[in-house]
Amino acid sequence: MATQHTLRAKRRRSALRTLAFLSPWLIGFAVFFAYPLVSTVYFSFMQYDGFAPPTWNGLDNWSYLFNDFPKFWPAMQNTLWLVLVMVTCRVAFGLGIGLLITKIKSGTGVFRTLFYLPYLAPPVAATLAFVFLLNPGTGPVNSVLESVGISAPSWFNDADWSKPALTVLAVWGIGDLMVIFMAALLDVPKEQYEAAELDGASRFQRFRFVTVPNISPIILFAVVTGVIAAMQYYTQPIVAAKVASGRMGGSGQPFEPGYPEASTLTLPQLVYNVGFQRFDYGTACAGALVLFVLAMAFTALLMRRRGGLIGTGD
Repeated sequence: MATQHTLRAKRRRSALRTLAFLSPWLIGFAVFFAYPLVSTVYFSFMQYDGFAPPTWNGLDNWSYLFNDFPKFWPAMQNTLWLVLVMVTCRVAFGLGIGLLITKIKSGTGVFRTLFYLPYLAPPVAATLAFVFLLNPGTGPVNSVLESVGISAPSWFNDADWSKPALTVLAVWGIGDLMVIFMAALLDVPKEQYEAAELDGASRFQRFRFVTVPNISPIILFAVVTGVIAAMQYYTQPIVAAKVASGRMGGSGQPFEPGYPEASTLTLPQLVYNVGFQRFDYGTACAGALVLFVLAMAFTALLMRRRGGLIGTGD
């Protein structure tokens, strides 16, 4: 009996010690994640404008968001487009540039610096520069295209070209993925390349069956973090829309995001617009939960379909 009591006391002390070490994380999780998430779920079923006390309205916020709010589905389509296209391009270009630099014999540091520097540019400054470069009337990019006989698009002023322009901006700042992929590529055992070459494997086969399996965790990491970042994409599209529309004014100037024709409107912009400009916090919370569920679903799908995503060839 005394032995069992002693064992229980040791387990209790061990559990308390563990909780003490975990307490900073547990407090942060409760305050900055659990409580906001529960509050968001609660307010999504409430009519609340931030001034009057919240009142229960059931599924009215959800019904309004899905059926009656005209900009919800364009924002959803734009967000999914950015997740599928922009993330794919960033991962592909990041891996390609990483491969290129690891093969260069001299000047590696210079090229690495040149490709990494754009990533250090602040998002607002980088977006302003790109809107200037892609200006349909005075931008140097369109001037060069027209000088060689290519019909230049309107970029951020054209609903069909605004998202590709944002994708070009995202690919320009590819330095973070380049560095990550370079570190992974340099860690691939050279003996495996030599063995594959002795077996008569071509360059593509060595990449397919040696490089990709070895860096598969890094590819998965890049895709998952890219999807999460794309689901939170806010600053670049709203700055581009404001500048391209000529509405880059002070904070008190009203602005409906999404110019042109709601083509740059994303779910984070919609949540901010509904909650902090229209003061409809209930509908904004419903939109935030849609964004949260989408991010979790994409992440779970990628983690579950890891082998099919990266194609290890097993």
